[in-house]
Formats: sequence, C-alpha cells, structure tokens
Amino acid sequence: MIMNLLRSIVHALWMLITVMPWGVIMVVASIWRRGEPLYWMAERWKRWAIDGARVILGIQTRVTGMENLPQGDKAPAILLVKHQSTYETLLMGTLMPRPLAFVFKKEILYIPFFGWAIGRLDMIHIDRSQRAQAFKKVVTQGQAFLAKGIWIIMFPEGTRIPRGQKGNYKNGGTRLACETGAPVIPIAVTSAKCWPRKAFIKKPGIVDVSIGKPISSVGREPDELMREVEAWIEAEMHRLDPEAYAQPLNTSEDKIKP
Repeated sequence: MIMNLLRSIVHALWMLITVMPWGVIMVVASIWRRGEPLYWMAERWKRWAIDGARVILGIQTRVTGMENLPQGDKAPAILLVKHQSTYETLLMGTLMPRPLAFVFKKEILYIPFFGWAIGRLDMIHIDRSQRAQAFKKVVTQGQAFLAKGIWIIMFPEGTRIPRGQKGNYKNGGTRLACETGAPVIPIAVTSAKCWPRKAFIKKPGIVDVSIGKPISSVGREPDELMREVEAWIEAEMHRLDPEAYAQPLNTSEDKIKP
C-alpha cells in the first residue's frame, strides 16, 4: 500500500509538471497549426501520461480487437466506450489510427492548461443544461468531423462507473449514429482494476481493452441499437473481469449501487 501511494504521488507529479508546459505550447502552436497536425501534437502528452503509468505505476495495457476498426482514412466510426476512470480518456487516442473528437461538458475547458489545450482541438464541448441545443450541436459537428475522417468517441454511461457496476446507458451516441449512418464500435475497458474511480492510489496490473465488431446503424432505432451496444459491453466486462461481478449478468436490471 505504501509503495502504491508513493508511486501514485510520483505519477501525479509527472502529469502535473508535464501538462503545464504542454498546455502553453499547445495554445501557442494553435496560432498557426490546427486540425489533424495539432491533434497528433496533443496526443504526445497523453502518451507521456500512459507511458508514465506503465513505468511508474506498473499499469500495462492489453488490447484485443484492433482488426475490428474500420479501415481507410475516411471510414466513419462512433466509439462507445465503457467508462471506469480517467485512464481510458488518456489511453483511447493513443491507440486509435484516426483522430478522435471527444464529446464532453464545457466545464472541462476551464481546467488550467489541460482545458486550455483541448479547447484548441476539434472536439465537441456541450452545455448539458441545454439538452436539445446540445444534441443539435453534437449532430452538426459530428457530421462535419466524420466527413473529415475524425472518429467520434463517447462514454454512453455519461460518467465514471465503479468497478463491477453498470450505469444508465444513454442513447446520445446511437442517436448520432442513426442520424449520420456511421457504424458504432463498442469498447470494454477494465481500467478500474488498476486506476479506481475517484481514488488517488493506483496499483499495478493489466488493463484490458476489448474492441467489438462494428454495429451498423442503418435502419436501426437509437434505443434498440443502444441496447445491443450495452449488452455487448456488459457481457464483455463480465468476461474480462469476472471477479468484479458477484451477480449474474442482467443488462436490463443492473443498477449503480449507492
């Protein structure tokens, strides 16, 4: 426990001392560099964070299903990812062959350095208090990004969910897919085994990332499509991390425990 605490402190310091100059450099560089070149420049810091987690914290990543990702520079995709910790928000962009546009609440833009930097990227930041306008913005910007070969990434549960539990899957991602005709890619991530939700102390181990086969959105209804996505992700979570789930899988009735 003491060693894990010390490692966590060192990693937190590593992220802090690297994000400050990175954020400033990103803002300055955005004056003359935008789009995909700026995005890959931003991903360097995420790689530093993930590499730091591997070297300092002992967190390894094991990925399966990369062959399921659409091929081609303009092939569209909407990634719907299990959300357990900050780890996958740092990790996903380092794994994907195409730039990603995250859909996130606008308050993140106010985080010093980090928020300033991502505010210069092609992302979709929304005001959750204005749901109708927010979704309209997601569709408008999402269509434009997909046309340019940028993949959209969303966390359908909306927030980080404790290990072994399931949140309420919202249909925003599948609504966007049905509006645009883009396929959805379900992704299961067991990050909470090593990087627990809202916990400072991390521990060494292996985080599994399982990428499912594309699911067509053509001719589908958003709610029905989301049920399929939810069923695949939750079944895969039970397979990847069986010790975390004491109860049999029931995707229609599982709730977040208080």
